[in-house]
Order: sequence, then structure tokens, then C-alpha cells
Amino acid sequence: MRVYIPATVSMLRTFVDSGELTPIGGTAFALTPALRESYAAGDTEELEYAAMLDAARASLRLLAGDEKAEPRRAVVAVDMDDVTLRPDLDFSVVKVAGSVTMKAVASVHLDTAEAEEDVRAAADVVDAADLGDPDAEFALGSAEDHELAWYAPQELAFVLELM
Repeated sequence: MRVYIPATVSMLRTFVDSGELTPIGGTAFALTPALRESYAAGDTEELEYAAMLDAARASLRLLAGDEKAEPRRAVVAVDMDDVTLRPDLDFSVVKVAGSVTMKAVASVHLDTAEAEEDVRAAADVVDAADLGDPDAEFALGSAEDHELAWYAPQELAFVLELM
């Protein structure tokens, strides 16, 4: 199953250095049966993209907890089998056991520098947006308007070096 692990730039740097990435709380996102049922239409690619966007929003939550974090959402797409569905948390939430290695990574998705201002603003209000604050929802939408750049696993070290 393809899972999307929310991360931060700092987590990506540690991943490159250590060769292992441990999802916070084992939390990741995937195209689950509950997510598929929640959409009236959409092919597999569209629904996997929705799961990746859920992971990108979770990345904002990780950024919200760290004022010194580089304001870029990061998502690591990994193929793995040991996944537990968690529809009680949200339609796309899954729990994964342990850490993943670079060999399992299909791709890495990361905001570009142009998104930083919007991402920082969204990270500051992501909880308020969930509670229905219209200004916070607007800020969140501005960050989510930025498409995450796609990188192959072997490019990650170079991308981080250039930041």
C-alpha cells in the first residue's frame, strides 16, 4: 500500500543522515476503503492525491509545534505492507509500525521557497481552521494552493543541500 508520511525539513535531514524515518506516532495517510467511500467519484490517482494532501496538512501541524522549523510542508510517499487502518481518526489515517528506509520511498514531496510565507501563516492557524474560523481557513487555503514539488528519493540529499 502506498502511504504518505507527514514530515518536516528537519525530519528529512535526519532521514538522509540516518537512513531511517519514523513517522510521528506511527501516523500516515493512504487511500483506504473509508476514503474511497467518502468520495462520490474519483479514480485511484485522484484519491491517492487526496490522501497526500491530508498528509501535507498533517505536516502543517508538525510545523505549528516548532517555531524554528523551515516553513515547508513535506510528505514522504512509501510503499509498505504493515499498515493498520484507523477510520476512527479520519478516512485516510493509517498507523504504521516502526521506521522506513530510503529503499521503501517512492517519492518525496516538498514545498518550494515561494510557499514559505503562506505555509508559516497556515501553520500558525491550522487548528483554528479546523474549528471553522473563516480567516484561518483562508490562510490554510492559501498554503494549500501551492503544489508540492515532486522529488525522486535519490534527489533528496541534493535538494536539502540546496536549501
